[in-house]
Amino acid sequence: MAINIETVALGTDHAGYELKEIVKTHLDNKGLTVQDFGAHSNEQCDYPTFCRPAAEAVAVGDADVGIVFGGSGNGEQMVANKVKGIRCALCWNESTATLAKEHNNANVISLGARQVTEEMALKIVDAWLVATFEGGRHLNRINLIEA
Repeated sequence: MAINIETVALGTDHAGYELKEIVKTHLDNKGLTVQDFGAHSNEQCDYPTFCRPAAEAVAVGDADVGIVFGGSGNGEQMVANKVKGIRCALCWNESTATLAKEHNNANVISLGARQVTEEMALKIVDAWLVATFEGGRHLNRINLIEA
C-alpha cells in the first residue's frame, strides 16, 4: 500500500530516546524525511520541550505527521494534544494504530518505549502510516473534536 506521507516529526524524552532512534532509522529507510526535535540522548530531560515542537510542526504543516515517544507515552500524548489541530493517539498495537487513523484521523501517535517492544513499535508505525481516514460517520466526530 502506498504511503502519502513525506515528512515525519519526532519528539521524545530520555525514556523514549532509543526507540525514537530505531523508528527514525526505519523511516529513513522508507525514504521519508524526518524532522528530529530531540531529545538527542538518554540523559534525563522533560518531554514537553521536545514533543510540543514536533506536534507544532505537524499543526503548521511543516511535517505531514508526527510521532512522540516516552516511557509510557501518556504525558507525551497529552502535550501533543494541547496543540490546536493535533489529534494524537497513544498506540500499543497495530489495531490501535490503524483505528487511530481510520476513525480519528490521528495526525500524531504516541509510543511508550517501556510498554511496547521495538518490533511492535515498528509494526505500529507501519500500520498507522498506511492506514487512511474513513471519513463518513467519523468526520462529524472529528469536527466535534476540533470545535
